[in-house]
Amino acid sequence: MSTKVRSFYSDILIHCYQRMKDGYLQFYNFIDYLVYFSILCTLAPRFGIKILSLCQMPDHTHGAFKAYRSKDLAKCMGELSRYYSRYGQAYPCRGGRLFTCRYGSAVKYGDKKARTNFIYIGNNPVERRLVQKAEEYRWNYLAYAVSDHPFSEKLVVRKASYAMKQAMAEVKSTHDMDRPLSYILLRRLFKPLNGKEQNQLIDYIITTYSVIDYAAAIRFFDSYQDMIGAMHYNTGSEYDINEVFTGRSDACYAEIANWLTVNLRLKDIHDVFLMPDEKRTNLLFDIHKATGAPPAQIAKFLRLLLKTEP
Repeated sequence: MSTKVRSFYSDILIHCYQRMKDGYLQFYNFIDYLVYFSILCTLAPRFGIKILSLCQMPDHTHGAFKAYRSKDLAKCMGELSRYYSRYGQAYPCRGGRLFTCRYGSAVKYGDKKARTNFIYIGNNPVERRLVQKAEEYRWNYLAYAVSDHPFSEKLVVRKASYAMKQAMAEVKSTHDMDRPLSYILLRRLFKPLNGKEQNQLIDYIITTYSVIDYAAAIRFFDSYQDMIGAMHYNTGSEYDINEVFTGRSDACYAEIANWLTVNLRLKDIHDVFLMPDEKRTNLLFDIHKATGAPPAQIAKFLRLLLKTEP
């Protein structure tokens, strides 16, 4: 079977779309999001990739990138997938692949298509009913264009707890060594912190690792306010990538995670994957009854393949 040749033009905006194999959920908690972000922001400069926009959704990721060579982008995406599969999870993927073989991509020629793409990426969480406004979603990183602590109280280091200072020092040290953060490290750093401190550390990690070129993206709109305003009044569109949707809203995933954590007394949501497939399958009905979540989305969360009638 022939493989479709990927379109690419040097230094022209390209929309990349990545999802898990079989459409499974990718991000289960804030540590998952941070690990992926730190890996991408560490790898991108190594391969000469510019990140102009990024949005991590529960089951997929969108990015607006620029690269000078197609092979550099391919290598970056390949390394990202491999590193996240091996080191970025609570329980590393030991066999088989975690992501689909090929990431989706589409070149965006001209300012109009670029603007439409930025709007589409930023509005993903709005369309999936996670927030009302694009800038309210932490994981599209829009709010960080104008603030280094948009989702937490301003951190005063001299007043911070010992655990907080230690966590910041380890994050800075790891970043200075040009290394991404691992799930195991972050779980240890966040464990002794209270809710306020956890939010502060999340913001600190994002601002420390971020290589998103906000200025380059904003130039397509004249100002940050114009860019956000465009997202409020338009949804954007993407016809060049075959994006797969399950259900109408992604809000159910937080409800599923909460139900599992409470009823199974999980210390980490990923502990559900220590259960065999049969036991996870048996949870489907109980979760559906308690949360009303669509069975297809519960299956995605539990990484189960639903059998369909022939």
